[in-house]
Amino acid sequence: MTSASTLLAVDIGGTFTDLFALDLPGQRAHVKKLLTTYPDPSAGVLQGVRALLADAALSPADIRYVVHGTTLITNTLIERTGAKAALLTTAGFRDAVEIGNEGRYDMYDLALVKPTPLVERRLRFDVPERMLADGRVWHALDIDHLRDLCDRLAHEEIEAVAICFLHAYTNSAHELAAFEVVRERLPDAAISLSHQVAPGMREFPRTSTTIANAYVQPVADRYLRRLADGLSADGIDAPLNIMLSSGGTTTVDAARDFPVRLVESGPAGGALAGVYWGRQLGRSDVLAFDMGGTTAKAVLTRDGELAISVQSEVAHVHRFKRGSGLPLMTPMIEMIEIGAGGGSIAHLNPLGLPAVGPKSAGSAPGPAAYGLGGTEPTVTDADLLLGYLNADYFAGGSITLDADKSRHAFAELAASLDLTIDRLAWGVHQLVNENMAAAARVHAAERGLEIRRYTMVATGGAGPVHACGVAEGLGISRIVIPPQAGVGSAFGFITAPIAFDFTRSYVTTLNDLDLSALNRILRELEAEGRVIVQSAGVPADDISVQLSIDMRYVGQGYEVRVPFPMTQVEQKHIDKMRREFEDEYRRFYGQLADGVAIETVNWRVLIAGPAPEIETLPQDVARAKTDTPIARRPVRFSADQDACETRVYRRHQLAEDWRARGPLIIEEAASTTVVLPGWSAQMDVGGCLLLSREETA
Repeated sequence: MTSASTLLAVDIGGTFTDLFALDLPGQRAHVKKLLTTYPDPSAGVLQGVRALLADAALSPADIRYVVHGTTLITNTLIERTGAKAALLTTAGFRDAVEIGNEGRYDMYDLALVKPTPLVERRLRFDVPERMLADGRVWHALDIDHLRDLCDRLAHEEIEAVAICFLHAYTNSAHELAAFEVVRERLPDAAISLSHQVAPGMREFPRTSTTIANAYVQPVADRYLRRLADGLSADGIDAPLNIMLSSGGTTTVDAARDFPVRLVESGPAGGALAGVYWGRQLGRSDVLAFDMGGTTAKAVLTRDGELAISVQSEVAHVHRFKRGSGLPLMTPMIEMIEIGAGGGSIAHLNPLGLPAVGPKSAGSAPGPAAYGLGGTEPTVTDADLLLGYLNADYFAGGSITLDADKSRHAFAELAASLDLTIDRLAWGVHQLVNENMAAAARVHAAERGLEIRRYTMVATGGAGPVHACGVAEGLGISRIVIPPQAGVGSAFGFITAPIAFDFTRSYVTTLNDLDLSALNRILRELEAEGRVIVQSAGVPADDISVQLSIDMRYVGQGYEVRVPFPMTQVEQKHIDKMRREFEDEYRRFYGQLADGVAIETVNWRVLIAGPAPEIETLPQDVARAKTDTPIARRPVRFSADQDACETRVYRRHQLAEDWRARGPLIIEEAASTTVVLPGWSAQMDVGGCLLLSREETA
């Protein structure tokens, strides 16, 4: 094997840690799936890397670079286990983060609970200073007052400081001066500046994002250092790149500075995998459905491209209610959490009705079937009782499932509902499918997309198990189960380019656009991005620059994003900018507001290197290809019918031209595909498993 020819991806989920290695010359893939380790996930990563290298007969010197995605940041925000943080903000604005946008996310909930800010009020401090919206200084920064505040922060043993001054995105002088004072007085504290973390207008989300970044900075720094040091100690000296929520990767140093950009680090890989396999099969409209041990995510493409959003939330008080989370102004792939994962726990809600999640058994203790101490009924336990999972071949046989423990876990809940355990297991499985289909349907409708014409690409350990059920609920008739679907997010990391994007707010109408000031901003953003991307090893000549503009009609509260081909804007481009906005606005809203002036709000520059060139992965080599099932076992496909004897196949033994009608089960090391009655399956020459819903009379 050629030295340094293998790409290694690591995805830490709430339940499993997935590893995917790809030897580029031979396009050979190697995978490993193991339980995530707590409280230190890096221990499991290093254990998995060693095991994968040994199994694949690879040496540390064979690794060209490592890409890593993690749920650490999300979990830290959800569990409130971050650093002790303080906020320094413009005098009079310490409560902006608590007042929020004054809206109610549920008009009819009389007991509505808003998300608690990450920094308690006594640690939010007013700083005398004031910058105007145009960048002029109205009130100079009071340095003496700031020094006194720093002494108080030191007494409180503050670990992280968020500095968010009004309009700092137009003039950062006060934030930079404050940084110097805080760094001098608190040399060990992590410091986040709003003009670097979230350089855009809207005070509440900008402050919330800056606080979140500061809150997780010490945690991310310690974790990334442990991981980098552990890989180095094992002889892997290849660059370590970190997956961003926006679908690119960046350096460890950039990830330490902006850890809030890793909030959807893991799920971004599933979205990228969906796009990759959709393109391989010539399908541009893809629903990327990724279901793991803790959650299920859905992403819809448009003409083969992923939508990027800068308005998102994390750590929701109510899992599926928009507005109940902490707002973030960071670029991320537009996705929704549409349901539960394999470890999500079934229970009765306050109305006495069956519900699943959001609480999860995780990896410790895990579902009852794992035999690691879990006693509550989970989706994995239900799938095992229905016959979908092979107790002796779960996670490639590394975990032996215990159906008796699953049955015992469901007994109390079944008795309370006066149902048999098998009937309840079927109900839990169907409830999960219906919830996910409903959420995805609403997500598509909000974007004006006809989801029935989409092709689903299912990944994750539980994605192929539930794919047919969710597809039926959505009216989707085509499903792709790609090779190594169980570690699909980790594979998606491999396809990601090294990239970083920067934003600057510059609010003005098109008619009043100051081209000199604008082009200075764009040059500054490009220069900042090139430094980060080149430091990750991308040659200057291989870097591409893309511009997009957030635009709206004057008087509107929100914008539409408009891709624009020029990064050096001239007067002759203004009319093109107007046409591009009108095309995007018409596509989104259906009509224009003729006669109303158009204004720009945010200017976004994406700096990216080339994506790795990856061919379609070959199937695992088997000694003999066969169409013969390896076994038959009883599987339940209906609430009203008994389990029926169902054919079971091993995916790596199937010939390229294999096809069969359901019901049937197809097993592989990291996942299981359930083909329901009324569906057919066939192997594609590229290694994908294609499922089609048969036409009914």
